Amino acid sequence: MKILMVLTSHDKLGATGQKTGFWLEEFAAPYYVFVDAGADVTLASPLGGQPPEDPKSDAPQSQTDATRRFRADAAATAAVAHTLKLDDLSPKDFDAIFYPGGHGPLWDLAEDKTSIALVEGALAADKPVAAVCHAPGVLRRAKTPRGRSVVEGKKVTGFTNSEEQAVGLTEVVPFLVEDMLRANGGDYSKAGDWQPHVVVDGRLITGQNPASSELAAKALLNALRAGPPAKP
Repeated sequence: MKILMVLTSHDKLGATGQKTGFWLEEFAAPYYVFVDAGADVTLASPLGGQPPEDPKSDAPQSQTDATRRFRADAAATAAVAHTLKLDDLSPKDFDAIFYPGGHGPLWDLAEDKTSIALVEGALAADKPVAAVCHAPGVLRRAKTPRGRSVVEGKKVTGFTNSEEQAVGLTEVVPFLVEDMLRANGGDYSKAGDWQPHVVVDGRLITGQNPASSELAAKALLNALRAGPPAKP
């Protein structure tokens, strides 16, 4: 199983003067789900090298067993420090793609042509694509071969409007994930704020929030093990 994990390279939280990036738990928990299952994991980002980490994701209240394991894992921290550039990769080399969240992807990956092409190519080739929390924002511009949004008519989830309001960033983010998924024709569902919720529809897997990241990763593994769906 060859899994590509795509991290953001964007570190500015709008015009607030604050930093953002990827959310550590949403990377660490899935990373170890994949590694512990024996998957070959490749890390990439638009700019390559060390992707920015949202400093809030390393606060004491945000730490988990997975984040603590990551901090003590020299090989994993080195791999994150040396992510490959997205432009240098071919989607043909991977069996699945996983996007951790954090606010950063709303600015760069949602508009990144290489990332959009990766999503489109993977789904068109019946390869699983998973995105958690804010990362379903990367689906914003992705189209099917027929030119329709990849979320149109699909059951999906992602960071809720009420969760965004709770963190005080409704007026800061370039778009709201829930609103975007609905506007693009997605059949959006959600659980209570901060509760785990993962939705699988065909090869598309989405998770609502940080609490959903490990479940989303396990759903991706299940999709890989099940193989591509039978053709009608």
